[in-house]
Amino acid sequence: MGTIRAVDRLMQSRPTIEGAGVKLKRAFGSPHLPLFDPFLLLDDFHSDNPEDYLAGFPMHPHRGIETITYLLQGRVLHKDSMGHSGAIEAGDVQWMTAGGGIIHEEMPQVSQPALWGFQLWANLPAAQKMMAPRYQEIRRDQIPAVSPAPGVTVHVICGRVAGVEGPVREIVIDPEYLDVTVAPQTQYDHPVKAGHRVFAYVLDGEGRFGGQDGRSAGVETVVLFADGDVVRVAVAGRAVRFLLVSGKPIGEPIAWGGPIVMNTREELTRAFEEYRDGTFLQAGPSTARRPTRPGPQRRSRN
Repeated sequence: MGTIRAVDRLMQSRPTIEGAGVKLKRAFGSPHLPLFDPFLLLDDFHSDNPEDYLAGFPMHPHRGIETITYLLQGRVLHKDSMGHSGAIEAGDVQWMTAGGGIIHEEMPQVSQPALWGFQLWANLPAAQKMMAPRYQEIRRDQIPAVSPAPGVTVHVICGRVAGVEGPVREIVIDPEYLDVTVAPQTQYDHPVKAGHRVFAYVLDGEGRFGGQDGRSAGVETVVLFADGDVVRVAVAGRAVRFLLVSGKPIGEPIAWGGPIVMNTREELTRAFEEYRDGTFLQAGPSTARRPTRPGPQRRSRN
């Protein structure tokens, strides 16, 4: 066994409003830089009231980041400046590398029993910030589910578990993105790369994360781990479900302006000037990998 990662801190998600008036929960964002490097933001949009989300996220730009949408329930339509249009359905993932620039919109549809999904932002290193934009669009049936231990189920979006590799590949920050469920009266040790940033976000139930000095975390709680090479979760009376995400820190300066994240204020100013004068989409043609159908991305955030 390797070194079990201790819990560095717990954070509760907080209500916020984004886009044209969408109500959601922010797990972490710009006030928490650089704690989550290479990750910038995680939003949880979960509502059974269409008035909370139908205003959607009208056309907006992105540059310098990757936006990852994972939808558990509902349906979202999208279109963008590269000519893509379509929908993301329950269980689907869209991993969008904005690179040098993309303009798009995402419009949630009335969803029963609820709209529920997540958007994660991953930063790009300076050397890749202006790369050509691309998509990796993954349908629910392309995401493998494995059982690396009794009582444990892992849906592998990105990374490798028990010899099974997820469908999202060739990402700069070498990430892992997993949807994990652990049954009652079960302990699970998951190997992770030492030196990578690792966090969990609890979707349902409650688990105890860490080693002997572990800490309990329930719904809508972020668990940020210290360094090590094993993540441990122990579950008592009720199953816990959580997202487990890791990636290689970038360690570069961050200049963040809403939907655009660069390394310097000068680069940020230039990006918004280009957006205003119509030269923003300069990164060349898409290198989209389109194994399935288009899906949505989220609106600008601070």
